[in-house]
Amino acid sequence: MEANKNNATSHIPKHQSRQIPREELKTYPVYPGLPLAQITLVQTAEQLAAALADLQASTVVGFDTESRPTFHPGQKSDGPHLLQLATARHAWLFPVLNHSLPEELKMLLESGKVSLIGFETGEDLRRLRERLGVHCASVLDAGTLFASEKRITVGAVQAVARVFGQYLRKSKKVTTSNWSKLPYSDAQLSYAGNDAWVPLQVYLALQEC
Repeated sequence: MEANKNNATSHIPKHQSRQIPREELKTYPVYPGLPLAQITLVQTAEQLAAALADLQASTVVGFDTESRPTFHPGQKSDGPHLLQLATARHAWLFPVLNHSLPEELKMLLESGKVSLIGFETGEDLRRLRERLGVHCASVLDAGTLFASEKRITVGAVQAVARVFGQYLRKSKKVTTSNWSKLPYSDAQLSYAGNDAWVPLQVYLALQEC
């Protein structure tokens, strides 16, 4: 089942359908993102309880996963190694330990009570399904809200530029870091938290257009 996107797509201003060149993007003000203080790596029972309470109080949450990258032909990633979920004010990061997630979290993802909003979600969903046995019930790819005849979807950088007029910086070094290894650096925590928070912010902004 997919989240309802009719309200979001029907109000996208025409200028937001333009593909913005990379050099132009770099002239935009930097998108501030979610502060590190509002990003939690869930490692204790108390943190898990707080995360579940926050997520269950929401109907739509931001979504992403991270996996250890591969660098050689034919090499396969054994991810996901991290699941990220975000509400309007907080991002929760769940390390995948022993190839599993907390049962309460799995039940929430499969219940359909919350809709997951992410960018280019296909690979994330496949890995969750095939590697962890998690079948997410309600998902929307935020990039499809900008669908046109020429492009089926857009990524987070383009979406942020079109909706907020700002530049979302994405560090290649952090993107390709080893997500299977804890502890994470502050840069990794910020990157991972915002990867889930940004699609939710884009979706909510389009709802208000």
